[in-house]
Amino acid sequence: MAKPGRLGVGIVGAGKVGAVLGAALRAAEHAVVGVSAVSEASRERAETLLPGVPILEVQDIVERAELVLLAVPDDALPDLVDGLAKLGAWQPGQLVAHTSGRFGVGVLHPVRAAGAVPLALHPAMTFTGMSLDLTRLLDCTFGVTADAAMLPIAQALVVEMGAEPVVIAEADRTLYHAALAHGSNHLVTLVAQASELLAEVGVEAPERMLGPLLRATLENALASGESALTGPVARGDTGTVKAHAEALREFDGGGQGDVLAAYLAMARATALRAEGRGLLKPDQLRELRNALEPEED
Repeated sequence: MAKPGRLGVGIVGAGKVGAVLGAALRAAEHAVVGVSAVSEASRERAETLLPGVPILEVQDIVERAELVLLAVPDDALPDLVDGLAKLGAWQPGQLVAHTSGRFGVGVLHPVRAAGAVPLALHPAMTFTGMSLDLTRLLDCTFGVTADAAMLPIAQALVVEMGAEPVVIAEADRTLYHAALAHGSNHLVTLVAQASELLAEVGVEAPERMLGPLLRATLENALASGESALTGPVARGDTGTVKAHAEALREFDGGGQGDVLAAYLAMARATALRAEGRGLLKPDQLRELRNALEPEED
């Protein structure tokens, strides 16, 4: 016997996020009535994570579904929502949720105008589009935005997927998303740059050297915040920082690459935060900032 409140779910976009969340909702005994998939990769993903679910046109999915999950890129979302509204696709009482971090429910105004219920459910997680992501959901939070009366519905859907809902105000969505992108996406760039430098000096397996260090650093930073800060900038070791900058400038071909620019920017930010915590004296901060100024051509 099906649980009460089970919904017919339509997934628009069988990307890495949409297919995984569709599988999670299906595991919670909702019925996935259709999924859209254009590329060969998305069709394969749909077949793997949502076996037996028909691949349909978007308008057909919206027509069949009680809950429509829009898992499309941020920039594509407004036009998609508006285009479906012009086709008269949205239905009164229908739940329409998107997975964009940047937007709240304002972007779903055409949905609201048609009498449907707008929800924003953004997983604060990076996905591979494979079944292992379902396990990651169990340790994941979602940034949830909805009208006050509909917030319990949004929260319940997240809980059913095994994750934790955290309410984000409509006006705060962009800053919320910037925080996640800054922490996650730029971390990948940072690791790639560090790996490149280690490979340059002959380290055959940079990931083995960096892995224990970065995992310990991340765990310490999450547990202790900026109290975990160490290194030459926090100690005010200006000579070491200068030497780093010179070596990176040479590596970058005179500073034309991305590594030196990233090091200088992050070191300046680290110095300011270290001074704010009392780790650096004003004269140490001044010396560091002078050492971190880009050289003129």
